Amino acid sequence: MIEIRPMTADHAAAVHAMMKTFYASDAVHTNGSDEIFSNDIRACISENPYLEGFVFVQEGATVGYAMIAKSFSTEFGRPCIWIEDIYLQRQVRGQGTAGKFFAYLEGLFPDAILRLEAEEENVGAVRAYRKAGFDVMPYLEMFKLL
Repeated sequence: MIEIRPMTADHAAAVHAMMKTFYASDAVHTNGSDEIFSNDIRACISENPYLEGFVFVQEGATVGYAMIAKSFSTEFGRPCIWIEDIYLQRQVRGQGTAGKFFAYLEGLFPDAILRLEAEEENVGAVRAYRKAGFDVMPYLEMFKLL
């Protein structure tokens, strides 16, 4: 059985390694960097009010992680929880962990909207998200890196 736990400094090395794998995969368009990964992990385990990290643990081993960013959606008039990253090692995929995590977030943030991004080619992830009740939003997302 997989447990969901808050990310701590003890998880940093395992999460960093998984981030390298995740960001090098077809599931993400950007490659990230060691500096970005370290900054993200540091924000997750600090008192940062915007980013929170979680790990998925099975039999004492960290087998996945997730990071959420907190904001407010004026479109929906409620708090918005962006699931920035959710990654599971291959051997634990397909066991309902993503759905369990979404239900966990619904319990933590019952009045929020949950949002995430997925690559269309990531068929397994899209299937899991749809199964958990997520719908596709027809947006073109844009960014400007400062």
